[in-house]
Amino acid sequence: MAKTDCTNLVHPDWDQLLTGIVQLDEQFHITYMNAAAEAILDGSRKRLLNTPLFSLFSFSSLDPQVLRHAMREQQSVSDSDVTWIFHDGQRLTVEFIAQPLSNQQVLLELRQVDQIRRINQENSQQQQLQAAHSIVRGLAHEIKNPLGGLRGAAQLLASELNDSDLTEYTDLIMQQADRLRNLVDRMLGSHELPKRAAMNLHAVIENVIAIAQLSAPKQIQIQRDYDPSLPELTMAPDAIEQAVLNVVMNAIEALSDQATGLITVRTRILHQQTLYGQRYRQCAVVEVQDNGPGIPEQLKDTLFYPMVSGRAGGTGLGLAITQNVVHQHAGKVEVLSEPGDTRFLLYLPYIETRSTATQE
Repeated sequence: MAKTDCTNLVHPDWDQLLTGIVQLDEQFHITYMNAAAEAILDGSRKRLLNTPLFSLFSFSSLDPQVLRHAMREQQSVSDSDVTWIFHDGQRLTVEFIAQPLSNQQVLLELRQVDQIRRINQENSQQQQLQAAHSIVRGLAHEIKNPLGGLRGAAQLLASELNDSDLTEYTDLIMQQADRLRNLVDRMLGSHELPKRAAMNLHAVIENVIAIAQLSAPKQIQIQRDYDPSLPELTMAPDAIEQAVLNVVMNAIEALSDQATGLITVRTRILHQQTLYGQRYRQCAVVEVQDNGPGIPEQLKDTLFYPMVSGRAGGTGLGLAITQNVVHQHAGKVEVLSEPGDTRFLLYLPYIETRSTATQE
């Protein structure tokens, strides 16, 4: 079908706007885009002109029928949370307003909101971490003191008993008291920064995969996608191993009811990355991706709180420990989840190459 000439609708000042402007014909082919839209859609207008908008993405949370309805009814529509995933895996979150034009065309106003969402997520994670630590430390004080008394009383009682059948009960009391104390210690996490050394991050991840494969069902595959240029990272290897293992084991658990499952452990190096307002020249990213059902909506806001678990019998400590370890390395954990694609990204900055502190 021949494209309708609609250049008369293009305003000469649109290239000066920070908002992306995209004009579509009745088949959703791009007939115009301004400079801001080129940046958002990661392509020049020369290359993208007459290209179907939705062919650019492997996934779009925006249903084309929404735009078709707007064109048919001559009503504008908007959405503040549209996710687009390009064919190379790059994700994009935009706010959009669709304004129908004459001749069954539509004008889209696009504003990228990824950076704003990322800053808000970082602030939320910091607040969650601080709130969780305050709650857990308060509970720990109230729990550990009575536990110490119970254990001490059981020891004294055991020393006065001559009947081995009865000492079995005092032994049970002491064992359970120790178990609860260890659980509280795990919830608290370490106050001290673990000893660190420059190490190959891939060697640590290989240990994780070796451990995970021992317990993974046969229908679950674990594949690697490593960046060989990743420099050695100064880290506490045991702690990082535990942090990554917790995420991988969660992915295995999420896939356990599927006929087939795929977990991809990916590493990348980012440059000039900002974490919690601090800019770093280099940052390693460990991504654990699975094709499971996704994180339940009711858990997303409390995912990193201790004792919050999506499965029966779970302690809910794994992700809390992961976040604590990554935070001790000045990094952050990012979660992206939808049915069929859940990703945990662990950002681990290279502290020794950190640039002069800048606040954003």
